[in-house]
Amino acid sequence: MSPTVSSPARTIRIGSRKSQLALVQTYWVQEQLQKHFPECTFEVHTMATQGDKILDVALAKIGDKGLFTKELELGMLNQETDFAVHSLKDLPTNLPEGLVLGCVSERENPADALVVHEKHKDKQLETLPEGAVIGTSSLRRLAQLRHHYPHLSFKDIRGNLNTRLAKLDTGEYDGIILAVAGLHRLGMSDRVHQVIAPEVSLHAVGQGALGIECRAGDTEILELLKVLEHQPTAQRCYAERAFLRKLEGGCQVPIGVNTQIDGDTLTLTGMVASLDGKRMIKDTVSGAASDAEQIGIQLAHRLREQGASAILEEIFTEVGRGH
Repeated sequence: MSPTVSSPARTIRIGSRKSQLALVQTYWVQEQLQKHFPECTFEVHTMATQGDKILDVALAKIGDKGLFTKELELGMLNQETDFAVHSLKDLPTNLPEGLVLGCVSERENPADALVVHEKHKDKQLETLPEGAVIGTSSLRRLAQLRHHYPHLSFKDIRGNLNTRLAKLDTGEYDGIILAVAGLHRLGMSDRVHQVIAPEVSLHAVGQGALGIECRAGDTEILELLKVLEHQPTAQRCYAERAFLRKLEGGCQVPIGVNTQIDGDTLTLTGMVASLDGKRMIKDTVSGAASDAEQIGIQLAHRLREQGASAILEEIFTEVGRGH
């Protein structure tokens, strides 16, 4: 039975970033909810976040606590909006007091993708020429690709997806690394040149899923959001987020994951790498999907025992910020 909304003519305000991808994701949520609750009006309210405004500094150097979410969270806490739609990978694992993760939508492919300049259309990561310049703003991608492909050069790249693709196409880069999910949602699946296997690049925590954040006590909104919840995705993402939280890592740290659910069993693989990619600690834990968070915590303990803490401390020092 579909949840009911008590107020028949309610206007519900959705917070979103202004980027093209954020709006595509938010309009999808708006459309789904409008279908289920035709008696309500769903309005999209956009705002620019700090991460959208600072485009000339590497993400890791800005600090990542709420880089793409803080302004949206203030909007909810100030009663200006009722909930906010995020790419779950951007949502910190510790939320501000008074806010909760209301639901997690079904995940798109969470893998990373290589997009190449036209001149390299017959190449893959492993066959790109020595010194080929690959653009990425993610320390996670950088560390793993350095580990597997030391013959490549890496250069930071910022801006929205269209800006990055334009920089690639004008020859500033030989290739760039983007999320398969983002390209797919923007109707640019044809730009995916190579889907990078998890053996090479474990994806970001929450990548490919949408996280909808709302006020903790707003039972009406929480009930309404249930129609978008996808339990297998939520269980996978809860395991990943617990793993990241226990490691005290932010979204700009070289921590990668991969989760699979087979029946009632959830398997989580996690990795911590040094920035130069020379040291990498990786392990896997399986357990009941209903104990998703415990699986994440257990895996974090395992990696700490194998030396992950020392690697993370070095990274926090190197990028010039505390945790």
